[in-house]
Amino acid sequence: MDSASEQKNTGNVIGGHKANLHNPNTSAESKVRSMQILEEIGADPKSKGHGTHSSAHSGTHSGAHSGSVSVDTEGKNPENVARGYKAALSNPNVSEEAKERAEQKLEQMGAQ
Repeated sequence: MDSASEQKNTGNVIGGHKANLHNPNTSAESKVRSMQILEEIGADPKSKGHGTHSSAHSGTHSGAHSGSVSVDTEGKNPENVARGYKAALSNPNVSEEAKERAEQKLEQMGAQ
């Protein structure tokens, strides 16, 4: 619990990323990254407020490095999800690990 990201208020993090999605002055790449983060922490980017899909969120991200990759597009436009992963692949600011995950998810979706 020493990392700065674990000490952040999850509601503020969600709110900041949702604001980024609606800000016309931010880049498409930053919006893709915000969407990815919101999906990772279980927040609904289209809902108002700072709620998450689950009733309780511990603040930890389990399964991030488990090797298994699942694509949850329930309630989301699968074409937009695929576009986000494709954008991550061509974004020089995205880590190699994140690019590998995006590539795996695209393969799983059959969208590559």
